[in-house]
Amino acid sequence: MRYFITGATGFVGGHVAQQLLAAGHAVNALVRSPAKAAALAQQGAKLFPGDITDPASLRAPMAGVDGVFHIAGWYKVGQRDSSEAHAINVDGTRNVLEAMRDLNIPKGVYTSTLAVFSDTHGQKPDETYRFTCTHLSVYDQTKAEAHEVAESFIRAGLPLVIVQPGLIYGPGDTSSLGSAIHQFLRRQLPTIPTGTTFCWAHVDDVAHGHILAMEKGRPGDSYILAGPCHRVTEFFDMAAEITGVPAPRLRMPPAMMKFSAALMGLIEQVAPVPESYSSEYLRINAGVTYMGDNTKARRELGYEPRPLREGAEVTLKYEMERMK
Repeated sequence: MRYFITGATGFVGGHVAQQLLAAGHAVNALVRSPAKAAALAQQGAKLFPGDITDPASLRAPMAGVDGVFHIAGWYKVGQRDSSEAHAINVDGTRNVLEAMRDLNIPKGVYTSTLAVFSDTHGQKPDETYRFTCTHLSVYDQTKAEAHEVAESFIRAGLPLVIVQPGLIYGPGDTSSLGSAIHQFLRRQLPTIPTGTTFCWAHVDDVAHGHILAMEKGRPGDSYILAGPCHRVTEFFDMAAEITGVPAPRLRMPPAMMKFSAALMGLIEQVAPVPESYSSEYLRINAGVTYMGDNTKARRELGYEPRPLREGAEVTLKYEMERMK
């Protein structure tokens, strides 16, 4: 099969591309920087310069493919400049799906997120859940809008499958979680939030889940590709057992995180602050639970995420080696 991928130089998209190529499929990768995608080209991917915000650049690489993986997205927390968020997450998604429709591509997989559910307050909703209140971050809000765009195309007949990963971790992660892991390994992580809970999925499992969604997913359906749910404190206590590096003693309860978020919100009006101290970052770590039930993906796709400790051992070993 030949597949078109957006976000192939990103964390999840890169792993999807690698797994497809390893399985013998052909990959057309839309890349903003061909130089950054040199490793993919060496593995056999065909690179096409372009951007999802430029509809014209999508047509040639998508023409004649068997399926589309739209994985590219804007994912930042605590950024003062979030002007690109809507253009990439919402308008970019619309551009890709319009091209898929116009070119009669037989199937597509769109990468949404559990964040469209916002804080689930300790519950693990399934794919039928809908959140209708105010989201906690620009990322959450724009991905929720993009999810609605995807569903509107589905209602119009587009053969699209939606996947919703939870928190994604793994070797080489450059997100805020990856930064926190690096701080922890250097014994520079000052504190961790209590109560904050995510569903942790290793990047290889999430990438495989995307391919399963393409192969087995029912067009029009959504599948939660979340891993097992654990508190942030559990992860770093686990990391301490694995590495021998002590976990931070200072634990921030939700009330203190919320107070700090409000305070930083005032400071941000007059001065820039580091991402990990921004009001938005503190707000989404104030005892929130970003959770979802992956039963449907397990049952219908054969999705099997690994236990957190197993994935954490691999991730921490990799990052410790890199730091030597």
